[in-house]
This record gives sequence, C-alpha cells and structure tokens, in this order.
Amino acid sequence: MIAAMKKEIFLRKDELQNKNLHSLYFGGGTPSILSVDEINSIIDEVLKHFSFEKDIEITLEANPDDLDKSFVRELSKSHINRLSIGTQSFFEEDLKLMNRAHNASEAESSIKRAQDFGFENLSIDLIYGSPTSNLAIWKENLNKTIALEVPHISSYALTVEPKTALENWISKGKVANPKEEEQNEEFYYLSDFLKDNGFDHYEVSNFAKPGFYSRHNSAYWKYKEYLGIGPSAHSYNGHDVRSWNVANNQQYIKKLNSNILAKETEILSQKDQFNEMIMIGLRTIWGVDLESLNNKFSNKILDTFQNDIKSKVSEGILVIENNHLKIPEKHWFMADGIASDLFIV
Repeated sequence: MIAAMKKEIFLRKDELQNKNLHSLYFGGGTPSILSVDEINSIIDEVLKHFSFEKDIEITLEANPDDLDKSFVRELSKSHINRLSIGTQSFFEEDLKLMNRAHNASEAESSIKRAQDFGFENLSIDLIYGSPTSNLAIWKENLNKTIALEVPHISSYALTVEPKTALENWISKGKVANPKEEEQNEEFYYLSDFLKDNGFDHYEVSNFAKPGFYSRHNSAYWKYKEYLGIGPSAHSYNGHDVRSWNVANNQQYIKKLNSNILAKETEILSQKDQFNEMIMIGLRTIWGVDLESLNNKFSNKILDTFQNDIKSKVSEGILVIENNHLKIPEKHWFMADGIASDLFIV
C-alpha cells in the first residue's frame, strides 16, 4: 500500500499548481496503524516533489488506543505537529454503543500523553445526541474537554447509518433512536459553552481557540485546490474538476503497480459548482462571497438565486454582512437544509 501511494504521489506531482504546501493530512481511516517510520517515508516522498511552508500543519488522525507511549514518543520526533484524536466520548456506555476499540480511560490518557510529548496542536472528535447519553452527560464530556485544554474540537450528531449494528439494535428495540430535539439542544449548548470558554465556532461542526483553526479543513471550505492520495481519496483543482480514487485496496495497488492512476474524474457543471459553494460556504463563519458568485456564474443562475434568498433574508434565516451571505449561528443546526433550499436544480 505504501509503495502504491508513493507511486501515486510521483505520478500526480504536477496536478497541484502550488508546489509549496501549507498543510498535509493523514486521515480518512486509521493512519495511526502505520509505524512512524512508514509515516516518515511517505512524508519524505512528498518532499521529493513539493516544498513545505515554514509553519506547515501536518496532521495525523489517530485512534486513542493507538497512541501508546512508544508511538507518541516517536511521533514527537517526526514531521507530525498536529494530532486529530477520535475520542468520541469520555463515557464507557457511549463508546460501547459506537463500537469503539478504546475505553473511557484511554480516551483521556491518550490526550494527556500527546501533551506530555509536546503536542499542543490537538483536535478531538466528540459525538452528541447518543441514545446512551443525555444533556447532563454531554455537559460532563465538555467539562472534561476544557479541563484537558484541548484547543480544537470537531463535534457531530450521532447518525444511524444503514446496515450497521446500531441500526439493527434500534430496529429490535435494544437501543432508542436518537432524538433530533435532544441533538438540537445539545448542539446549541455545545456552541454556547465553548464560546464562553474562548473557542470560535468557525464551522458548523468545528470549534477552535484563536490560532488553532484547522488549516487543512479550512482550505476545503474556502474552495482551495488539494490532492488526495490513497484508496477513496478525493482531489479538487480549485475550479471545476474533482476526482476520486477507487475504494478497493487491491484494485488500487494493482493499478498503481502498473503505473495506472486508480481514479475517476468529474467535470463540475456551473450548477454543481454553484451548489457546492452555497453548501460549503453557508456552514462557515465566512459565509459565501457574493462578489465571487457574481464573477463566476451566469445571470440565469444569479437571478434565480437572488429570488430564492429574498424571503430568507427578510425572515432572518439568512443575513448579508460585508457582501457575504451567512446563516446566523442560531440557525446553524439546520444549515444543510437551508443551503439545499438555495440549490439550482
């Protein structure tokens, strides 16, 4: 797999216009099962074809149970300077429901261990709205997070995916179905609590202390170009081309062994580009740059859009600030639904 990924980096090195990278992200799965030597070898391959900005952000997604003392010690000597830890919860019942490999003790100790070895730029994932939780437990999760001095939090409502153990348990009455009204309440408590503790709510699901915004994810939300390497990885040229790699590991390796890229490409129509800009932009504090829309899209699209936003602006569901269209934060829990109402179909 690593040899195939290195081959892909070489074959696609000219796809990025900017050869000076400001972020590198190991994610989309369980990259923490790699050894530090393997991680370093991938970074070394990247450095053969690209340069790093002086303050580049290099993130590794990690499961708490992978972050033992030996691994974290070696990581601290590598190029990795940011960890995104899949904590999910500090409560045993939540973790069992989510079928996580780590326990509540590891959820906490993995964070402390990373800090002990000098990792200040940490992000953790937290899940709210679980049927094994309630507002009181959610408050304890957040209090624990503040006590641990984690500077970045990504938080999501528990969703029930088809053909999962959770869906099966719910269908058999073993577990209650998550309630949207409770998730709504926990979302807004989360937002208010973290803001009171010095965090910026800069994207619907993301919160950061000043100076700790995820540079990599912010690039996605600002429509910057990016190159994705490995099975299932997605790429974007910053304009009108998206591509994605085959998900199957063996197919991916087989094609790269034959110097064939294992990817499919899509040319985005004006309609697709518009809908993406609306969906992504309205999830952030930056909103949608109306000047960019006017420069990029046809009058036919813009006229429809202007008609669609009038009533929502008058109702206060949307606002225009400094020529940027935004959703007021009190409506962020419904951001995707509000954005989809503005899509061009």
